[in-house]
Amino acid sequence: MVDGPGRKLGDVTQTSVPHTTSEQPLRRPPRVHRAWFVAAVTFVTIIGAAAFASLPGLLIEPLHAEFEWSRGTIGFAVSVNLALYGLTAPFAAALMDRYGIRRVVAVALTVIAAGSVLTVWMTAPWQLILYWGVLVGLGSGSMALAFAATVTNRWFVKRRGLVTGILTAAGASGQLVFLPLLSWLVENHEWRPAAITVALCALAVVPFVWLLLRDHPADVGIAAYGAEGFTPKPDPVPGAARRALAVLFRAARTGPFWLLAGTFAICGASTNGLVKTHFVPAAHDHGMPITAAASLLAVIGVFDVVGTIASGWFTDRFEARRLLAVYYALRGVSLLFLPMLLGPTVQPPMIFFIVFYGLDWVATVPPTIALCREHYGDDSAIVFGWVLASHQVGAAVVAFAGGVVRDVFGEYDVIWYASGALCAAAALMALVIRRKPLPKAPRAAV
Repeated sequence: MVDGPGRKLGDVTQTSVPHTTSEQPLRRPPRVHRAWFVAAVTFVTIIGAAAFASLPGLLIEPLHAEFEWSRGTIGFAVSVNLALYGLTAPFAAALMDRYGIRRVVAVALTVIAAGSVLTVWMTAPWQLILYWGVLVGLGSGSMALAFAATVTNRWFVKRRGLVTGILTAAGASGQLVFLPLLSWLVENHEWRPAAITVALCALAVVPFVWLLLRDHPADVGIAAYGAEGFTPKPDPVPGAARRALAVLFRAARTGPFWLLAGTFAICGASTNGLVKTHFVPAAHDHGMPITAAASLLAVIGVFDVVGTIASGWFTDRFEARRLLAVYYALRGVSLLFLPMLLGPTVQPPMIFFIVFYGLDWVATVPPTIALCREHYGDDSAIVFGWVLASHQVGAAVVAFAGGVVRDVFGEYDVIWYASGALCAAAALMALVIRRKPLPKAPRAAV
């Protein structure tokens, strides 16, 4: 067959990348596929952006001491940040389809830097809510796990579970890098230098994103990693907000969406909302220095890298819903024991908790993304954005509730036990998620 004078259909010697039909790539992929370089840039970007996620738990005591704001007030600002982090994610995923990944991420990093710098001059609680809650929340939401899901969906066909685990672990790696530094700055030079450090780290990543990240394999004339054939770059999708809401309305009519959203809300409540926000002040209440408590969180980051990458590997091989049930059950058990382990010094049982909990910190992400992909196909990145929104709403509720519980009871024990019970409920919810039935093969004609 020919398509036009003298040009065979599928001829790889053509001079331009097609935009409407699926054809072979222009170039033979190099020995190391370009997708791995894109994944590496994404990994570094998420590490650089992790600085802002490491700071809220370190700010509670310094802001309380300097401004005499209640822990509930500070917790509310953190909860606004966490909620917007989640609620922005699905719209950011749609914006990436409209304007491209690197434009959205570069703007998001700039907004984060602006919000962090402005906190240096704040004098009232509403400014903390605006700068750290709204600006940093909006920027970080555009850098959320939906970013990792979008990159994985576009650049990888094989090894998606493993790559998802690696990119998810990047946040933990950033926590490992920045928590000890930021805690040292807060303890020795007050909190303002730490906020400036966050801004500088966010800005430092922008050139890497703009120069090295590419939106789609077709931009460099190759197929995605593991793909059987070349897929042209789709046209920009207009109406990002409309599409994000339309995907939500379609997904909301299905049972798996609500089960995934419910389990991930509990995931956020028991990680970002609870441990990342309140572990340091809770340990400090028991006489542990802030730097020592922050170092324990950094160690969680070490084992989180191992656990999340392993979870991605498991997700490629085992049933995702069963993995989720195991992860949530183990996390719930560990949180029930935590109040008995807190003290002025780090003892072996606390080290065991840190290792055990760290392996499970965000191990839930690869199987959750896999279930979104299984049930929602091409819309899976946006659906995961909405599921992530529930994660952050759960985190926001517990970030605020933890501060209120501390103000009312003078300790955090109630919130630890409640979160452990919620994790047990999440394990049961994960088991209820049904596998999507495979399409039936058409019957042969008689």
